[in-house]
Amino acid sequence: MDVAEFAGKHIVILGLARQGQALARFFVAAGAHVTVSDASPAVAATQLRDLPVRTVLGGHPFSLLDACDLLCLSGGVPPQLDIVQEAMRRQIPLSNDSLLTLQLAKAQGLGPVLAITGSSGKTTTTTLVGMMLEASGKTVHVGGNIGTPLLDRMDRVAQGDAIVLELSSFQLELFDPRWAWGSFEALGPQVAAILNLTPNHLDRHPDMAAYAAAKFNLLRHLPPEATVVLNADDPVTRRVASGEWRVGDPPLPSTWAMDALLEEVQSLLAGRHSPLALFSRRGPVVRGAWLEGDTLLYQGASICRRGDVKLRGDHNVSNLLAASAISGAAGATVEGMAAVARTFTGVPHRLEVVAEANGVTWINDSIATSPERALAGLRSFADDGQTLILLAGGKDKNLPWDTFADEVAARVSFLIGFGHAGPMIVEKIQERSAFLRQAAPSTAVVQRLDDAVALAARAAVPGTIVLLSPGGTSFDAYRDFEERGEHFRRLVQQIVCHSI
Repeated sequence: MDVAEFAGKHIVILGLARQGQALARFFVAAGAHVTVSDASPAVAATQLRDLPVRTVLGGHPFSLLDACDLLCLSGGVPPQLDIVQEAMRRQIPLSNDSLLTLQLAKAQGLGPVLAITGSSGKTTTTTLVGMMLEASGKTVHVGGNIGTPLLDRMDRVAQGDAIVLELSSFQLELFDPRWAWGSFEALGPQVAAILNLTPNHLDRHPDMAAYAAAKFNLLRHLPPEATVVLNADDPVTRRVASGEWRVGDPPLPSTWAMDALLEEVQSLLAGRHSPLALFSRRGPVVRGAWLEGDTLLYQGASICRRGDVKLRGDHNVSNLLAASAISGAAGATVEGMAAVARTFTGVPHRLEVVAEANGVTWINDSIATSPERALAGLRSFADDGQTLILLAGGKDKNLPWDTFADEVAARVSFLIGFGHAGPMIVEKIQERSAFLRQAAPSTAVVQRLDDAVALAARAAVPGTIVLLSPGGTSFDAYRDFEERGEHFRRLVQQIVCHSI
């Protein structure tokens, strides 16, 4: 793909979030005629005020498609939207910032490109991969669904630099040559990783099969030499690992209806002759990274002892092993992996300690936007009778809560539900506790996060951990999980300052 091909084209961008803004800057620089539309009538367009773009707010009228050559979607804009379906009926191509980034990198011979997706752990693993490559002496550019999109920064990428992309299912669902712009031949990254596949975003995707199919789009158009990295501990990714892992797997829930999809992807991988790497906390793999005893290993070489790892929780050990397998496939050294594993303390909003005062520890895990992610946060704390106050809520994504409820019933002293899903979560924990015939934790339901933090402050005694690990998205009250986490941090700092 040549940037010059967009000169004079009429480009419509749906969504004024950071991906939409990057798309607008890119297409203006390419000489295109750009229209940006956002469904919100009050969205701030200040980031685009110096660009010659037309802005349409308050909806997406079909008239936007008149003379449109390409329709681009920000990550939060679903393809099921009426205007997107109309564009497909009119055979107007679709794209997004991540797809265009991959196409540009291929056309310009940039890379290696490493792309990482999964249901949980994407941001931490992507950050670790970038740091491990940098610690190994490489110049790295990190983007995609993390930080600032790379699309309008590609002129800063030099030959030989590594490009590390975090990709969500929202971005990957457009990686389909039936309706996307440009060539897909050998399009994919040189290293493609799927960390895990568990229920997520089922308020956006119609079912688990559709969600998983979007994730597997990452593997469908790889160059012949690409390395695929998969999780040997996850029952879905293990099943498609093309025979590299032969432990008998329990059946997946029949409601997922994924057997045909998994057989297709397994066949796809089996037909490739390029490397497959795995990572596992449960023992050795043929190629990749694993935990053996209390030692993290890459290709049999010691990275570090588990006790040297600063990150909390088993899930972060998996993230470190994944990052080692992924970065190692792009030339990272074991020394570089070890330097990061021993020093990295985490990404903001991911089990982030925001304050320790008066014997109370306040932890921000706002990234936990699904029950599974909140479950991982809970399990990172010792089950030793420690007083744990959990703030859970936000907006539900139509996901299963039973396992989360069991863990809350076993570990949490006081559950405070807030936001749209708060009452449902509290009710679920009470129901599960009654079903299991065990005492339920103390519970309360409040409307806002402000109220939840204030109540937690009144209830906390020395030795208490107050954990924001919501289990729901932030979209009932915030722009994204970062905004929710930053609000939590401010609320806690106000409480700490007043208590000194």
